[in-house]
Amino acid sequence: MKKSKFSESQIVGILKQGDAGVPVKDLCRQAGISSATYYQWRSRYGGMEASDLKRVKELEAENARLKRMYAELALDNAAMKDLIAKKL
Repeated sequence: MKKSKFSESQIVGILKQGDAGVPVKDLCRQAGISSATYYQWRSRYGGMEASDLKRVKELEAENARLKRMYAELALDNAAMKDLIAKKL
């Protein structure tokens, strides 16, 4: 996936301008983005503040860490079950 040239705080700033009443067409021309990009950002980041974005990033990182831990434990559990089954 291509990395955006805009940071998430910049995206939130652009969306706030749109919420403040700046026409989307003018806002997109000013930021150098397409209207489709604006609406994708709005669906993803709409109604968020910068602090909300930080919290979402923390939760995503924690979720990824927990998924890795679960996968490792599931593999260990399956290996132990195979070992016990072979002994019996």
